[in-house]
Amino acid sequence: MKKKIKIIIISASVVVFLILLLVVLRLALGSKKTEKTYYTANVETYENVIEISGTVAAAQEQTLQALSAGTVTGVYVKAGDKVKKGDIILKLDDSEQIYNLEKHDYNMATKQYSASARELKLMQTERNSILQKVNDRKVIATFDGIIADLDVAVGDSLEAKDKIGTLVNTDYLTAEVEVTETDVSKLSVGQKVIFKFPAYTAGTVEGYVIGWPAIGSVTSRGATVVNVNLRIDEYPEEILPYFSFTGKIEISPTESYVVVSRYAIGYENKEPYVVLAKGGQKKSVKVEPYGSEYVKVTEGLEGGEVLVGQSSPKASGMNRNRGGAPGGSRSSSGGSKGSSGGAGGAGAPPSGGFGGGMPPSR
Repeated sequence: MKKKIKIIIISASVVVFLILLLVVLRLALGSKKTEKTYYTANVETYENVIEISGTVAAAQEQTLQALSAGTVTGVYVKAGDKVKKGDIILKLDDSEQIYNLEKHDYNMATKQYSASARELKLMQTERNSILQKVNDRKVIATFDGIIADLDVAVGDSLEAKDKIGTLVNTDYLTAEVEVTETDVSKLSVGQKVIFKFPAYTAGTVEGYVIGWPAIGSVTSRGATVVNVNLRIDEYPEEILPYFSFTGKIEISPTESYVVVSRYAIGYENKEPYVVLAKGGQKKSVKVEPYGSEYVKVTEGLEGGEVLVGQSSPKASGMNRNRGGAPGGSRSSSGGSKGSSGGAGGAGAPPSGGFGGGMPPSR
């Protein structure tokens, strides 16, 4: 009798346990069905650019140097002075050259009527040679500009080709940067260039592409590049020739758009909408396919909104990234001076996706 009672008690316990287990499972499944999923609408930026780096140079630059040896007899400018094309910057002792010129002129005058035409022509050619030697005793500005530096004084003895200073024209600045061969096809004259200078922290400086040669070159790294010429017409006074920069050539204007998981989009009469997590407001939107798991929202959202999920991914093989966008800022980066980057083509959505803005399968 006791054994039968014991069996009955055990059987009842098992039944109760199974009933409780079924209740718990039902509650768990019901809770899972009512659980909400949230997605964030993120702003994604696409930059189609070629990254560059280098140093800027003056529009024109003349190295001031003696063309022949001699003693300095006159210095007519100082560093910081503005000069015009043809102005004399300094002069070397030219007494010997002046004497030879005057002596030659005297001989020409005495033979003017007795010498043959051929002899007179030869004497004129000789005079031009002597006159050139007189001019070589001067250092002359070859363009309008500013004396950037000058290190010479009256009485100094100079040798031919001795450098004594620099003349620059800073009406605009130029730069030459290396662009990899794969990015050359993207270039066009007049493209905007954004410069960033370590010496200028107040912002960026804008320039443009002015051209490139019809031939490439091979760097010491073994990369094939083309040297592209850039120009800056307006720049802050803090920027000086030979200052370094980094920057980018803008192939096309920067685009920004809102990207969100396709499961945040609901459809009513084939018209897409979203539901804001805050307040539960329902908003109509316009979307375009963006890969297999995301859509681009062209109207209705500004980015940053948290949305209530309207459908669920399939149980197997689906990406359930609830962060919203598939990535951050994207850019297509080309080669640059001092780097070996290549064209990326980044920014395009991954292959696949649903078309026509139709609702995803639930």
